[in-house]
Amino acid sequence: MGVGKSTVGALLAERLGCAYRDTDDDIVAGEGRTVADIFVDEGEPAFRAIEKRAVHRALAEHDGVLALGGGAVLDDETRSLLAAHRVVYLSMDVEEAVQRTGLNAARPLLAVNPRRQWRELMEARRHLYTEVARAVVATDGRTPEEVAQAVLDALELKEA
Repeated sequence: MGVGKSTVGALLAERLGCAYRDTDDDIVAGEGRTVADIFVDEGEPAFRAIEKRAVHRALAEHDGVLALGGGAVLDDETRSLLAAHRVVYLSMDVEEAVQRTGLNAARPLLAVNPRRQWRELMEARRHLYTEVARAVVATDGRTPEEVAQAVLDALELKEA
């Protein structure tokens, strides 16, 4: 959340000469409303079901750079599918998250006491991120361009 996956993903796709896709964008396009609205209107379980379908569809259809929402790894089947792909976990600490996003209420899982909730989310998810990732790239204090280069280096990929 706020780690820069969309910005870095688009940069990576450009450097690799391939397409970029974000499953959150797929969800918004398919549902005709924001992720936050889905959370508010239907709740997290309904959103996670929509997200799971979007991620599975994107993994089957797309062979470029794919950005997933932070909760996508909560699903066992999704994690199994990700094992066949080059997954990178972009990490950052809570202070960096505050600077980048302000941990504002537009993020539905952080509506009350955002710093504490962000830490709790990360503690609950970090092991899942590292389980599926071939590489972990810290984003703290780096520009998106530096992060994109670190991802290319970590995966030993060459620019197009």
